[in-house]
Amino acid sequence: MKRIVLGVMVFCTMVCIASSSLWANDKLVLATLEWEPYIGPNLKDHGYVAVIVKEAFKRGGYDIEYDFMQWSRVIGLAKAGRVDGYFPEYYSDELKENNLISSPFPGGPLGFFKRKGDDISYKTLNDLTGNKIGVVMGYVNTVEFDAADFLTKDESPSDLVNLKKLLANRIRLMVADKFVGLNLLQQNMPDKINEVEFVEPPLEVKDLYVCIPKNRANAEKIHAAFDKGLAEMNADGTIEKILKDYGF
Repeated sequence: MKRIVLGVMVFCTMVCIASSSLWANDKLVLATLEWEPYIGPNLKDHGYVAVIVKEAFKRGGYDIEYDFMQWSRVIGLAKAGRVDGYFPEYYSDELKENNLISSPFPGGPLGFFKRKGDDISYKTLNDLTGNKIGVVMGYVNTVEFDAADFLTKDESPSDLVNLKKLLANRIRLMVADKFVGLNLLQQNMPDKINEVEFVEPPLEVKDLYVCIPKNRANAEKIHAAFDKGLAEMNADGTIEKILKDYGF
């Protein structure tokens, strides 16, 4: 009798394990960067961008693990097929060559920072010819700006490096998200926050995207799962609630 009971218990345990495995979400590793106040390892739940991406994938049947690194490395690993996807990215037609690009979700204003008091004004990008402009290597900015080969663009590994160059008068302008730039000043150089200003209006208010490398197995399935989850979140007001919860 004891053997029968023991056998039943073992069988039930195996069924439970099999059932939990059957219903468990697949896990994905996504590459990203520290880009506060949007996303970062030190933010609550890694920031609102991470929360949106995680919830959308969860609704699509995937659990997410984030790997934070420099953006240039993010791009390199994605091209090599060593990550399941990466974010947050700005849209560019060139991205479609190697990636499946998600539906958009809210980002922020992208534009120029300059030293306060520096007399710079422009109506078109042509007016900025001759000025050295700091950009981050591997970043997509705007279609018009990225195509403007007549501009003098100085590459750096991060927005923070560009801010330091701007303050040291090594560049005249830098391109960055408004809130990222202000956050970097507040966190790293609070005594310099009144020496730099964002040039209004922004070049563009950007949406954000998740990219799934086409060389990734099941890329189309992963892409569709995210878009399905994101559409549900837009429809039921979850996106709006998350933005409000994080002060955006």
